[in-house]
Amino acid sequence: MILNMWLNSGGAGHGTRALIAELIGGEIARCLQLRIPEIVFLYLDEAFGRTEGDEEIQDLLKNSQGINLGLHYLSGALTYDPAVTTLPAGLASRIVWMDAFLTNVDRTVKNTNMLIWNKELWLIDHGACLYFHSNWDDTQQKALNPFPMIKEHVLLQQANQLLEADAFCKNILTNDTIREIVDLIPNDWLNWSDIQTPEEMREIYFNFLTERLAYSEIFVKEALNAKEILV
Repeated sequence: MILNMWLNSGGAGHGTRALIAELIGGEIARCLQLRIPEIVFLYLDEAFGRTEGDEEIQDLLKNSQGINLGLHYLSGALTYDPAVTTLPAGLASRIVWMDAFLTNVDRTVKNTNMLIWNKELWLIDHGACLYFHSNWDDTQQKALNPFPMIKEHVLLQQANQLLEADAFCKNILTNDTIREIVDLIPNDWLNWSDIQTPEEMREIYFNFLTERLAYSEIFVKEALNAKEILV
């Protein structure tokens, strides 16, 4: 299997936070019956990249030692173009719902992060989700964020079944399911806080997601209002 790699680089948790967002976002998409490339954990040892001639890339690889993510490379895939391909309303609505739930700021006309492969839609690049963890304060209040950025979503106009999507997604994403996903986060990705232990940090992610899910009407209403303005 040929892979794209998400690297654990940047220090101070910046790289690992993107990995956490990619992992959680991808696994939630899979649970919601959306297509994503296969995700695998990769371990890069200290010898990896020593023969790389470019010093900048060599430094990137050196700083990425340890557990990283690999995603199946979709050879020959084409970038999704909303002007060419219209999606079924149910599919578009599920994607919009999920991105509002995950506070994903990176699914816009300029950067759809969706591919057409084998005549099917695939979602990629969820590293910009869960931006609440860029500032670890007041996470409970951030869980209730209506997410105004949903107005920029590339599929918002096509999302004509948001209430149905809300019911469908909430039925699938039980607390047990979210717990299983959060528990996938490796300890090595949770070492950027001097205050919380990895277990406590996983609990923060779990509480954020379950609280946001319980009050999904907040971000669904925001999406519906933004859609009315577009029309």
